[in-house]
Amino acid sequence: MLNRRQFALGIAAVAGASTAIKGASAQTGPIRVGFLTVNSGALAAGGRQLEEGIKLFLKQRDNKIGGRPVELIIADTAGQPANTRTKAQELIERNNVHVIIGPLAAFEALAINDYIQQVGIPTISDSAAAEDLTQRKLNPWFVRAVSSSAQPAHALADYAAKTLKYKKIAIVADDFAFGHEISAGFQRVFEENGGKVLQKLWSPLNVADYGSYITQIDRSADAVLANFAGANGLRFIKQYNEYGLSGTIPLLGHMTTIDEGILKNMGDEAKGVVSTGWYSAAIDTPANKDFVAACGAEYKADPGYYTLGAYLSGMFLEEAVKKVNGNVEDKTALMKALRNLDLKDTPAGPIKIDEYGNPTMNIYIRKVETVEGRLMNKVIHTYPAVSQFWNYDPKVFLQSPVYAREWAVKG
Repeated sequence: MLNRRQFALGIAAVAGASTAIKGASAQTGPIRVGFLTVNSGALAAGGRQLEEGIKLFLKQRDNKIGGRPVELIIADTAGQPANTRTKAQELIERNNVHVIIGPLAAFEALAINDYIQQVGIPTISDSAAAEDLTQRKLNPWFVRAVSSSAQPAHALADYAAKTLKYKKIAIVADDFAFGHEISAGFQRVFEENGGKVLQKLWSPLNVADYGSYITQIDRSADAVLANFAGANGLRFIKQYNEYGLSGTIPLLGHMTTIDEGILKNMGDEAKGVVSTGWYSAAIDTPANKDFVAACGAEYKADPGYYTLGAYLSGMFLEEAVKKVNGNVEDKTALMKALRNLDLKDTPAGPIKIDEYGNPTMNIYIRKVETVEGRLMNKVIHTYPAVSQFWNYDPKVFLQSPVYAREWAVKG
């Protein structure tokens, strides 16, 4: 784990090897933005929404940031770590991009982490929430526009234990880094508040039928926590209802399990699901109402995790470009600006980047209800300015192992 002095020396060393082109002549061409997304497989639904978010952002600005035109170069990683690294290399070494936005999945971000540091390319995560990229494996060229994996899960665990008074929870989750980290973060806070995680069931990312997992759920649980990405939440919740559990054991979920991107395809089976996240289309602020209206006009749908993740990444880049007066060729200055953002008015609420490159932001507890004739994640509680470290001292937090699949279940 890097301390602050080592971190500062690390970014300075890489910066010394990078080529920052200065002067007015370097600022006349387009800002080249490499955009890593997924257009096939289980994560494709989220990938399409990411593209919608960044394209809406650029359209609203006439495809310009800081007075310079933007060249958006989209690369499909197919959700494969090796392919993600190849695509990142192509964007940087062939297309000479000034900044990378993406990739989608936590395991993809982990796969390119070392390479990003090696070449010194400013990278904004619009979706990938891998804990250690802003914790033990601190990357000076990485900043996150969304929360870490467990950041919302800490809050949901607190709410489940203290407000819902749940004592026993069963977890069903995608069997990859994102699902592991969410589940472990929830378990840590829930059990520290007197609860118990009875079991953790792991389903493959591309599983088509959740029946064998649903039948294993311990019926003595007070609630089931479902942690899924992409379209998996849609399939799980429908099958959970078909097996008759919707009216028997309450369902909790991470933000992506019941995301607006898939909620539009659900019916009554989704009603009453309580979830956690850093955003809801139902947030009652002018900034969010404008954003929801713009998405509705452009895409005929409410925005969710992925749409806003990409849109926020655009906001991050825009603010940083302003701070460097359009000189994105100075990668060191651009990265410094990205890691010192303090946005007061975003659709998700105020966002301030901490010293590790992760946003401190509101976490919302949401409940699916019918609002204005459609299903929405109505905000029922807000935890303001939540850190990725929850209420723990960061130094103490970082001394414990990263959240993982093997996080111990208490006996």
